[in-house]
Amino acid sequence: MSFPLLTATAALPAIGAVATAAVPAARRTAAKWLALIFSLATLVLAGVALARFEPGGARYQLTESHAWIKDFGVRYELGVDGIGVALMALTALLIPFVILAGWHDADPLETKSSRWRPTQGFFALILMVEAMVILSFEATDVFLFYILFEAMLIPMYFLIGGFGDRAHTGSDENAAAQRSYAAVKFLLYNLVGGLVMLAAVIGLYVVAGTFSLSEIAEARANGSLSMATGTERWLFLGFFFAFAVKAPLWPLHTWLPNAMGEATSPVAVLITAVVDKVGTFAMLRFCLQLFPEASKWATPVIIVLALISIVYGALLAVGQRDIKRLIAYASISHFGFIILGIFAMTSQGQSGATLYMVNHGISTAALMLVAGFLITRRGSRLIADYGGVQKVAPILAGTFLIGGLATLSLPGLAPFVSEFLVLVGAFSAYPAAGIIATTGIVLAALYVLVLYQRTMTGPVKAEVQGMADLKVRELVVVLPLIALLLFLGVYPKPLTEIVNPAVQHTMSDVQKKDPQPEVEAAK
Repeated sequence: MSFPLLTATAALPAIGAVATAAVPAARRTAAKWLALIFSLATLVLAGVALARFEPGGARYQLTESHAWIKDFGVRYELGVDGIGVALMALTALLIPFVILAGWHDADPLETKSSRWRPTQGFFALILMVEAMVILSFEATDVFLFYILFEAMLIPMYFLIGGFGDRAHTGSDENAAAQRSYAAVKFLLYNLVGGLVMLAAVIGLYVVAGTFSLSEIAEARANGSLSMATGTERWLFLGFFFAFAVKAPLWPLHTWLPNAMGEATSPVAVLITAVVDKVGTFAMLRFCLQLFPEASKWATPVIIVLALISIVYGALLAVGQRDIKRLIAYASISHFGFIILGIFAMTSQGQSGATLYMVNHGISTAALMLVAGFLITRRGSRLIADYGGVQKVAPILAGTFLIGGLATLSLPGLAPFVSEFLVLVGAFSAYPAAGIIATTGIVLAALYVLVLYQRTMTGPVKAEVQGMADLKVRELVVVLPLIALLLFLGVYPKPLTEIVNPAVQHTMSDVQKKDPQPEVEAAK
């Protein structure tokens, strides 16, 4: 039997979570290092999986299949295509930076509302989220994916509700109440989406008799499985609703600004750069593959919702006074671009959407983590409380600027390639949608540059006069992310070679071809 690489990649952080939680309470530093070591080991395994993946090979590779619940046809089936392996590698890459950035976020506090913070629990929960997210990118059994899709909500709920941002302007009691509200809202929204999806999962089993993606695809190919039009559309809506909540897509997005605003900055990165990617990934793997006709039927409405997300999220980001909520609304706008690329049903759009998932994860992590370092120094999330930071902390200001420029998709940085491909794909299929989407680019430049101008330039405010620049640990977090943004901005070929074959499979699933450009015949 070959080594179960995919299982090992997901199991290692789960084992690390248990080991970290078991460290004695007094040995907090040992727990941190243990969590970091397990996350780095997971990154090595993810790198091995990425290296062993053959872009021109079978659609799903490194596969594993074992009986699980025989009476219901549920199997433990894993496999990765180019999209899944890229997102798995992204997750494994970001978690060590999340752990390093949150090194002191769960240290003990002596306040009226909290006399202690379980450091071991904080890092164990992060590793548990990593394990579930990686396994969700690998799962090719629909029921297994559903279990993971729901289970990851539990550790995220405790990370948001139990380890909130310390930079809160109100009382400790008010901060705890807002943190609890954000956690409950996150959980309820996603649970409702998951319950709707559960009904669709059951319906799929009734129709197909199996939860296996490979078996369903084979049955469709040989004509032994055909769904009535109405049935396929209802099942599609059940799956898509859950994924649109997770992504999030307007108008199901309102939990995200609360969750990111009240969580610590590393946990905010975990939410938007890691967990939310499961929603957009699942649209490609499950919605388009299982329900191709329904996907095409719903495309016009979904494109409208994506455009609203792009413009609405960007407009609200422009008007924000809170740094973290501004980044949250910017992410809503970016997820609109991703979903637009997916449902443009063109190879450029879907390649761009997949690259966008990876590049958005890196750029948002860079910006949010630097913002977290800034907020920790000043003790405030309000933009108005800053000014002149670049004069006292130039490295912090410089890295913040690069993260912001990546967020607005500046040419030469990784997100530009993604956004360009999404817009090309949208223009070729739906020109009006492409034109409207470009307004998001203009608004992104506005909210990013205004944020930088108000916080980093101008007279030095008294409260930031003695602000320290980035320390070694913080530079270790930020500089590799910036290097990746630069490398993938000028040389995206390593990613596109992995992703493009998977995109072609998806295009084949929905029986779509790229529109041919209209060229006027030469006279």
